[in-house]
Amino acid sequence: MFYFIPDLKKVKDMFKQFYFVLVMGAALACHAATPKPVKVPGSNNLEPTAQQSIVCKTVAQFITTYNYKKVELNDSLSTVIFNRYLKSLDENHNYLLASDVADFDKFKTILDDDIKDGNLNDVFYMFNVFQKRYEERIKYSIAQLDKTFDFTKDETFTYDRDKLPFAASINDQNADWSKRVKYDLLNLMLASPDVAKNKETLKKRYETLLKQTSQLESFDVFQGFMDAFTEAIDPHTNYFNPFNAAQFTMEMTRQLEGIGATLQVKNEYVTIQSLVQGGPADKSHQVSVGDRILAVAQGKDGEFQDIIGWRIDNAIKLIRGTKGTLVKLKLLPQGKTAGDKPAIVEIIRDKIVLKDQLAKEEIRTYNSNGKTIKIGIINVPAFYSDYNGSKTGDANYHTTTRDVKLILDTLKSKGVNGVVIDLREDGGGSLAEAISLSGLFIKTGPVVQVRDIQNKIESDDDDDPSVAYAGPMAILVDRFSASASEIFSGAMQDYGRALIIGTQTYGKGSVQTQIDLDKVITPSVVEKFSNMIGGGNKVAGTRGAGGKNVSTGSESTFGQLNLTIAKFYRITGNSTQHRGVMPDITFPSMIPLDKYGEDTEPSAMPFDMIPKSNYTKVGDFTTVIPQLKAITYTLCREKIDVKLKLSRLYRVIT
Repeated sequence: MFYFIPDLKKVKDMFKQFYFVLVMGAALACHAATPKPVKVPGSNNLEPTAQQSIVCKTVAQFITTYNYKKVELNDSLSTVIFNRYLKSLDENHNYLLASDVADFDKFKTILDDDIKDGNLNDVFYMFNVFQKRYEERIKYSIAQLDKTFDFTKDETFTYDRDKLPFAASINDQNADWSKRVKYDLLNLMLASPDVAKNKETLKKRYETLLKQTSQLESFDVFQGFMDAFTEAIDPHTNYFNPFNAAQFTMEMTRQLEGIGATLQVKNEYVTIQSLVQGGPADKSHQVSVGDRILAVAQGKDGEFQDIIGWRIDNAIKLIRGTKGTLVKLKLLPQGKTAGDKPAIVEIIRDKIVLKDQLAKEEIRTYNSNGKTIKIGIINVPAFYSDYNGSKTGDANYHTTTRDVKLILDTLKSKGVNGVVIDLREDGGGSLAEAISLSGLFIKTGPVVQVRDIQNKIESDDDDDPSVAYAGPMAILVDRFSASASEIFSGAMQDYGRALIIGTQTYGKGSVQTQIDLDKVITPSVVEKFSNMIGGGNKVAGTRGAGGKNVSTGSESTFGQLNLTIAKFYRITGNSTQHRGVMPDITFPSMIPLDKYGEDTEPSAMPFDMIPKSNYTKVGDFTTVIPQLKAITYTLCREKIDVKLKLSRLYRVIT
């Protein structure tokens, strides 16, 4: 993805204006109390929190005021949101009844009003009905395993039901689910004929599904609905709940603050899967792979919170935290039993650099007409930037450009004859990194153009005349190369600086800004809104196995909004939106282009053009591209012919 941080003063001014509107709106709304949520017997009756209500209202005002598409939140959009949300609940029409969907229909044109008011009761009602039906189906499936199945009968089971209507009755569902259980069992029997063992395997699978749905919390429901809401606007305006916001920051910066351990759940225990070499847990010499974490406490005097049976994301929330803070773990070492005394380990959290997710290089050697050719390959997984490290003066902070520059220096010292930048599956990242990375390969000049919500066009240029590498270069792309990857590869193609090889890229040409909602929503606003909706001071938090709210070691309170505020264009004036970057040399795609890409998104913006920038090409592949295409075609045909010959040979000898 691609994110752009606008001028700080503009953002602060925007926040001030928005906060005034928000407070005034909340004050005016205080006279209209939100009705109590409708209970759904047989479900967990999850309810929205005050934070979620105010976040919904806040996000709605940001989107309707500042989103690039200038979308109005009305009945028409409400229908789109409704359909997306319903699809996210039961896309395959396996669980809900036709009567349930008919009941939901009354919400179709009022979700827009609910969103504006921060009223999430209807949304949670829909989910609770779904959860009730889901549990009914899984429990029915478990009961079916006590029966004897006749596999000699001629029956048909339709696995993909998204084009079929919702079931008209419970009896209709039972008939279909009886076949589904039989289908699941038959699949297991293809690997093993032991019916009793296969039934036990299937029972455990179904029981796991029941446990997973019982562990769902209000923030899961809220995140699902907000996805339906924001993606109805455009595919890249997104709300991230606090945990997802932390994950996003980690992906953007390639670092986190914590103990340096990867966790997994095994038999109800949160278990150490691996340790980051040199991280706090590793350096403590008191934590080992396979150890089970029974409880977590914050600080020297913090109370231990039992995490047995917890979801992994909730456990991570407690264990991560700010650099320099202390976390205590109650550990049951590998090989010990539940009756053994656990060890208490104190660890000071620190900054953890995810080195395996940084740019890296390799050199491949080829023989061409008796001459040895060395090609340096640089894998760029994302356009990342540790902006906090940069601000605080960390001499070893990581950005894509800094890391690639060091790699280029290494490759040049080893005498490579050419460089390949591998951007396959690179979904993008920082605008600044796309520009500065381009600057490593050209002297000066425009890299990308940006048009904002007011239709103002600005050119983002490379002003540094130094060039890190001037030799032959190619760039590998695929369908999942997106956004910043498309800016960089498009600029290199437009300048004639590199040959682009691969498949058509994703086609994301929009610009997002990251809005930390903790800096927008104040506690006083939440308290007023909480009283308005009749929720007292109920707040969202991590919930343990017993359902109690617990304190977390990190994360924000309200989450983050990534808001589409502009569109970017190549220096030729063409947008990458919808179309992406077309390679000079096209390879067959392993990724179905009609299933993935911006042009498959219903809410995506269209392709358009603006005037081109003033730039001078530094190279031209026009005369050699036809020759290279012919060579590529021949090589691909030879590879296909070899596979066909091997296939025929196999059929002959068998």
